[in-house]
Amino acid sequence: MNDRLTPELVLSAYCQGCFPMADPETGEISFYEPDPRALIPLDDRFHIPHGLKRALNKKPFELRMDTAFPEVIHACARTDQPEEQWIDGQIEEAYGKLHEMGFAHSVECWDEEGLQGGLYGVALGKAFFGESMFHRKTDASKIALVALVQYLRAHQFLFLDTQWTTPHLLKFGTYEVPAEEYRKMLKRALAG
Repeated sequence: MNDRLTPELVLSAYCQGCFPMADPETGEISFYEPDPRALIPLDDRFHIPHGLKRALNKKPFELRMDTAFPEVIHACARTDQPEEQWIDGQIEEAYGKLHEMGFAHSVECWDEEGLQGGLYGVALGKAFFGESMFHRKTDASKIALVALVQYLRAHQFLFLDTQWTTPHLLKFGTYEVPAEEYRKMLKRALAG
């Protein structure tokens, strides 16, 4: 795709069940629609692993929302595995604009040494599309995820989309739905 990635294009893609990723070698932006689609439950199926419950009780971080969006997406883009670098400058720029427009959000874990982890994604209607997470200290990204789930529950979101299942996300109760069912869920969430 040669067109510049615009916030409007990204929002349109989400409304159709797709999302952009940059090819780590060519920088070309492609849109994906996984089948099945992975979701983190927002009901009592959401699971907090035992060790993480202990960490949460210690309250090791101050949780914030939307105070350092550019830093969060930039940290998510930096990985020591170049084949996994799907967040390029175009993605950072488009999502930065989405943040300024009120659609993209970050959840951040801070301590006295600074930003230690977090995640970002896009909210549309009653759907939240989780994009990426990072951590500099143990459990920081996981604690940010728990905070996000609590926020989404409190605001009656219908689902948290994680796109694909990973072993890391399975620990939280991630489940999959066929693309056809996902599109129906998406339609309800966008109407809500």
